[in-house]
Amino acid sequence: MEAYTGFARVYDLFMDNVPYGEWSRYLLSLLKEYGAKDGIVLELGCGTGKMTRLLSRAGYDMIGIDNSEEMLQMAREAEYEAKEYPAVQAESESREDILYLLQDMREFELYGTVKAVVSICDCVNYILEEEELLQVFRLVNNYLDPGGVFIFDLNTLYKYREVLGENVICENREEGSFIWENFYDEKEKLNQYDLTLFLREEESSPLYRKYEETHFQRGYELKQVKMLLEQAGMEVLAVYDGYTREPVRDDSQRVTVIAREKGK
Repeated sequence: MEAYTGFARVYDLFMDNVPYGEWSRYLLSLLKEYGAKDGIVLELGCGTGKMTRLLSRAGYDMIGIDNSEEMLQMAREAEYEAKEYPAVQAESESREDILYLLQDMREFELYGTVKAVVSICDCVNYILEEEELLQVFRLVNNYLDPGGVFIFDLNTLYKYREVLGENVICENREEGSFIWENFYDEKEKLNQYDLTLFLREEESSPLYRKYEETHFQRGYELKQVKMLLEQAGMEVLAVYDGYTREPVRDDSQRVTVIAREKGK
């Protein structure tokens, strides 16, 4: 399975419901609150680089890691425009020297340590085995500066079970269409979604090409995630409902976790 191949071309189009500007302000507030006011920040699963560029524009030296060559190509080609997210006020000029690396987050390598690591849009849920998730956390801990902070989000079991479940999601636009067929195995806590995409061959062409992709994600209990973070050498500082400062609820669909390197 090669995820985000055909979909990479229209990922930002179909993901325009993600409030990147709002989420970036939230991440910036957490980074500053927990001591990462400047320096190098790594984004795991950076995709097309929208959040990477927003954090770069806020003054951080950014590294973006993703295992999709197509998504990284889109990230490298993207031109950041201030008008795209007018609510985000830059503290410095946008940096054009973002380092994008084609790597698997389960075995990524850096040349040195970083002030913080962030990961959004449920990228961590793509890690399907507990042992591999522990390995990701250990790598994050290894590459964090002493006292560095790790901020990431997760889809919850509630979302997989009650919201996505056995549903089909369709969307049709002039540039392309997609069909999302979702299947959730509650026993294994494994979520599968099959994407069928119809993308316009060229801007003015009446022809569409069909692409098919299959994606897998796994849901984790929060206590399981906290235990793995501690095993990896980090301490959990806070867990919030989505991108808020509110406590996690039984019906939270997404949670944000903040952890800190506590001494290797």
